Amino acid sequence: MSNINLFQDNILFEDNHLIIINKKPGELTQGDKTNDKTLGDKVKDYLKNKYNKPGNVYLGITHRLDRPTSGIIIFTKTSKSLTRLNKMFKENSIKKTYWAVVYKIDESNEIRLEDFLLKNNKQNKSYVKSDKNIKAKKSVLYYKQIYTLDKYSLLEIRLETGRHHQIRTQLSNKGMAIKGDLKYGFPRSNKDGSIHLHSRKIEFQHPVSKKTIKITANPPKNVIWDLCNN
Repeated sequence: MSNINLFQDNILFEDNHLIIINKKPGELTQGDKTNDKTLGDKVKDYLKNKYNKPGNVYLGITHRLDRPTSGIIIFTKTSKSLTRLNKMFKENSIKKTYWAVVYKIDESNEIRLEDFLLKNNKQNKSYVKSDKNIKAKKSVLYYKQIYTLDKYSLLEIRLETGRHHQIRTQLSNKGMAIKGDLKYGFPRSNKDGSIHLHSRKIEFQHPVSKKTIKITANPPKNVIWDLCNN
């Protein structure tokens, strides 16, 4: 099977303006000091080969997911779409829902978390700080337990803000580190280096057609995710 056909399995939506991908854990959204090939590079290769495009291929990056995280990423094929989507992300008009697996909890109601987060660039990590810290940014999310296993709970999370490592930081601060997330306090890593955090759903108005787009992405195939997604 060709690389194009293999990559097509990860495409959730594509039209003349957008291409939406189900990112695998371990893939980089865009380049970093490792110089590893990015998901953006793979999308460009796919577009270049599928449409026989000469020269460079335009691709706009609207948002990012952490390398060990999986799920929905929106890329744009036109600068007009990129500008409009960037504005929508800034205005929080795009609805994003995540799944996270944590050690089993007792709560069943939806819980609102509000914290003030400060990013440490050297550590590539965020911390909860006092609201009196003028550099810390207000961060709000809602979580609800939607499934339980023997040792773990599956949480559904709605973001009101989009801060650096927001879900990882806020859940860890509540004593609910995400499975596999050593950086934020989970005691063991996952064998593949992933963490059990997945961008599950997204809903937004198409930047050009204005139609409502609703996308759902299945989590990666592994024992825990498979049990949660049965």
